[in-house]
Amino acid sequence: MVSSDTTALHGPGSEPVTDANFGNRLAALRKQRGLTQQAVADASGAHVTQIRRYEAGTSQPTLDVLRNLALALNTSADSLLFDADERGSETPSLRLRLEALDQLDADEQANVVAMTEGALLRHQVRQLNVG
Repeated sequence: MVSSDTTALHGPGSEPVTDANFGNRLAALRKQRGLTQQAVADASGAHVTQIRRYEAGTSQPTLDVLRNLALALNTSADSLLFDADERGSETPSLRLRLEALDQLDADEQANVVAMTEGALLRHQVRQLNVG
């Protein structure tokens, strides 16, 4: 028997996400947020049984379901899809520079973090003043 959740999972033109660690990341984020599987199911529109399957690694969500899970967990889809060390900048020149930062000692890295945070905060303030 095909449930409506299964239909949503494998609807036309919608391929499931395939990643062995997805379930672990989903469970970790859910627990970090202090949410039950039922709460995530309710917030995402999925059935609690499907959330259990995702966390167990026996089922994978479609992009639509992944989006709803990210919204329910107040996180990015990237945090559900990628381990922390799997993502980097999409700008090649920036990616190379970010990789080179690993060569700095702890104090130098702390200085780079402080400068970056300052630049990002200034950018966010400018964006708020524009809007």
